[in-house]
Amino acid sequence: MNSTAASTRMAAEIAEQPAAARRTLDHLLPERDRLREVADGRRRVLLVARGSSDNAAIYGRYLLEVVAGVSAALAAPSVATHYRARLDLADTVVVSVSQSGSTTEIVETQAWARDCGAVTVGVTNVEGSPLASAADVALVTQAGPEVAVPATKTYLTQQVALAVLADALSDGGLAANLERVPDAVEGLLTTDVSDAAEVLAGADRVVVSGRGLLLGTALETALKMEETCLRPVRGYSYADLRHGPISVVSDGLVAVLVGAAHGPLAEPMADLVGDLRGRGARVLGIGGTAAFAERCDLHLAGPDLPETVEPIASIVPAQVMIEQMALRMGLDPDNPRGLEKVTSTEFDEKNRA
Repeated sequence: MNSTAASTRMAAEIAEQPAAARRTLDHLLPERDRLREVADGRRRVLLVARGSSDNAAIYGRYLLEVVAGVSAALAAPSVATHYRARLDLADTVVVSVSQSGSTTEIVETQAWARDCGAVTVGVTNVEGSPLASAADVALVTQAGPEVAVPATKTYLTQQVALAVLADALSDGGLAANLERVPDAVEGLLTTDVSDAAEVLAGADRVVVSGRGLLLGTALETALKMEETCLRPVRGYSYADLRHGPISVVSDGLVAVLVGAAHGPLAEPMADLVGDLRGRGARVLGIGGTAAFAERCDLHLAGPDLPETVEPIASIVPAQVMIEQMALRMGLDPDNPRGLEKVTSTEFDEKNRA
């Protein structure tokens, strides 16, 4: 990362991610036996999260179903905290994801899940937090204190934790690929994002899209751009974008596409580039295949990793790009207007489904 980028806390925390990923893997891989023990006989996983943690949970959901063959879904916390519904969760592992481990809504939903018969796993960056203390198993990430409001290293290490969970509930085949992640992250820190940041800083309309295991990365990219650069950005699944929303694609729109380098959705993402460009959009690609890169107007390389762990590292070029985009817009990426590090429950409830 260049010297200008290093002047912000966000950039410094992005640069800490290789070490944070290594520490988290070292700390959490030994927890796999305990995870298998508490999940024994349970058929489903329910993930509870908000904000960036929700995007990490989307990756976790895909990974659990694709790799571990475990039915997984995302919870609506208001079912617990406001509607007070009673569900039979006796066959369910409930995984609550919160960077601080102190977001009241997530802590309350974890307690509700236990009352409904679930076993609970808490994913947080804070040892001894309410979420960690009350969980049957606490997966405490080792990101270290995060000062900048936009989550970077905590988001990445949450994904590591969820991959460790998926590894524990599968045949263990993920572990070797997870060990490659820190080096892949380190290799992406020096990505030249200057042209991409400049284009996005001057764009009035932006959409971001991905699919499958990379969907969470796409949605996190859109969220980071919104909260850091104070610009409305829509994040879509490739499949959803192909439906009604594609009608908004026209001259002047910048489409950021997050592609997989391998897997069944790599080719469809490459095909989407031509469609969007034909409608007048300028396409910025992140990752993907060689064909995908060639078709894009601008392209940032992604990690050289299997699709199952690729999303953990694929967010890094987007993080670097967005931090630089904010600086070009004269904004402070460390302290976006109107945001705090721990979001209150009622704010979440009024602004999320």
